[in-house]
Amino acid sequence: MNKAVVGAIIALGLALTAAGGYWLGQKRASAPVDSSASGVAAGVQGKGIGGAAVTQNAPASVAVEAVKAVMKPLPKSITAVGSLRSDESITVRPEVAGRISAILFQEGQRVVKGSTLIKLDPAINAAEVQQARANLTLAKSKFDRAVDLAKSNFISGQAKDEAENNLRVAEAAVALAQARLAKTEIQAPFSGIIGLRVVSVGDYVKEGADVVNLESIDPLKVDFRIPETFLRQVQVGQSLQVALDALPGKSFEGKVFAVNPLVDAGGRAIVIRAVVRNPDTSLRPGMFARVRLITGDQKDALVVPEQAIVPQGDEQFVFRVVDGTAARVKVEVGQRRDGKVEIVKGLAPDDMVVIAGQLKIRDGTAVAVSAGTPGVSEANSATLPAPAAVAASPRAPANGGVRAKAENTPPTAPKS
Repeated sequence: MNKAVVGAIIALGLALTAAGGYWLGQKRASAPVDSSASGVAAGVQGKGIGGAAVTQNAPASVAVEAVKAVMKPLPKSITAVGSLRSDESITVRPEVAGRISAILFQEGQRVVKGSTLIKLDPAINAAEVQQARANLTLAKSKFDRAVDLAKSNFISGQAKDEAENNLRVAEAAVALAQARLAKTEIQAPFSGIIGLRVVSVGDYVKEGADVVNLESIDPLKVDFRIPETFLRQVQVGQSLQVALDALPGKSFEGKVFAVNPLVDAGGRAIVIRAVVRNPDTSLRPGMFARVRLITGDQKDALVVPEQAIVPQGDEQFVFRVVDGTAARVKVEVGQRRDGKVEIVKGLAPDDMVVIAGQLKIRDGTAVAVSAGTPGVSEANSATLPAPAAVAASPRAPANGGVRAKAENTPPTAPKS
């Protein structure tokens, strides 16, 4: 092969190499332009697939759950917590000192008013009665003699008066001794159930020492506190319902019995006392009670699920869905009942409110209501993109978002 042919081949190779390098450089330089011009996938303002307008850097829609605010009847009531109390409750204590000679009850036994519970040894007290009676007899004799002597003017009127006074003292001593003797038998002041005794036969008890407790538990009292602002809504005789953590699933009916005339200056609350029947003694004093006081019935109340409320400090907010956008709305709440909250101000019937996903959104965030959410309106579903557009869009959101979701995926380079 001569030198001319070899030179031509080398020149052709150099030309092809230069052309290939130029083409590769043009391809790399044009790649960002193609990526930004890919419509929906790149997020550049222009015409997307199917002619839909797409905004540059459009934010992704956040999936949330929402329901409608609805009108429904809502009983007005006040809820509070309190405690059950015995209708009558005492700790039995002896009024005289003595040694216990007999215990006439069983712990947990029902007793009736006037029944004897405990007997103390009466020997000393009986002797005191006899002594007082003897002194009374002597005092009476002296008084009779003084009367006779006074009639004959053998003694002064003052001496007669002293004899009469001694007689009255002796009579009082007899009455006192008899009363102390009677106190050696301790009786039930009312009907009820005996508690657990802390003494035994043979124990020496002093005056005022604890012996046993006696409780009257049918009916029972329920004491609870409510804010002073609700005072006008409470009247004696109003019905209420009592639920107890110790007896889940059960509710007991009661009525307001009394309202404390004093308001607690510290907590600005007032104590209410109610009465609840307890024929089977399933309720016991000291139990924790949840009270629901019925104050009326509101026929038309605008309610939303309780999970829709977003508290912030002393204020309450909800997120309302408007044309696929979350709007943060301040509301005033009223009654709360069985997971529902009354909205006094801030919403209208059929307003769509977010009940799940509030932590992921802010005022103005684009949202997509999840499919199958109860209460989704036809108007809301009409804002979803057309099926053809969704199918044509790269990696279209499965939740049917109300706005096109930008995907910053670079285009695939054409095969050479």
